[in-house]
Amino acid sequence: MKHTPRILIVDDETHLADGIRENLDAEGYETTVAYDGEQGLAALRAQKFDLAVLDVMMPRLNGLELCAAVRGEGNQVPVLFLTVKADAEDRIKGLEAGGDDYLAKPFHLKELLLRIAAILRRVSLYNEGAAALDFGGNTVDFRSYHARSWDGAEHSLTHKEAMILQVLSGAAGAIVTREDILDRVWGNEVYPSTRTIDNFIVRLRKRFEHNPDAPLHFHTVRGVGYRFSRNPEPE
Repeated sequence: MKHTPRILIVDDETHLADGIRENLDAEGYETTVAYDGEQGLAALRAQKFDLAVLDVMMPRLNGLELCAAVRGEGNQVPVLFLTVKADAEDRIKGLEAGGDDYLAKPFHLKELLLRIAAILRRVSLYNEGAAALDFGGNTVDFRSYHARSWDGAEHSLTHKEAMILQVLSGAAGAIVTREDILDRVWGNEVYPSTRTIDNFIVRLRKRFEHNPDAPLHFHTVRGVGYRFSRNPEPE
């Protein structure tokens, strides 16, 4: 039986939230609405969703705080932020807080539907990819987002960390350009800065490399992208 994606909408603008729900229902999604951040957090704790659409500016708990709270509890539900602020710095903050996309208000309904479909498609591709990875004494479970590093430390990966690692390891030994990572992890519509990708690579090195300053698995190909080696290989 085909799975019907379940989407949570969290927005204190009731008319907008209800309008989004009506249109998503018409597209065949199963939707739930919360009208402030605390209601949204309670819903995310009580039910499993395939996507959360979060307004950034809300009373009681804003969208960024809500996203940070669920990520801190290990919930990796994909997040689409809605906001009246659309400058690059705010977008980067949202993405680095654990968001998957960032759409500025006012927006066209068709664009919202396309963004939602794209996020769900990327998540589906991730779920169809490798379920686990072993390299250099490290083990990663892409389904639970749990990892154990070579020194025995336990780690909970973020959705983006896991997606980037799956993309790189799926092309082990080959160069993966920054553009390929951006497209497969964030999508053409979002495109965070290359600095954002570099920050994620730094985090992966800190978790899995014996010496992050002399990486044996996560190699930078200057001006192009990155290359992953399953077996230790000096850069």
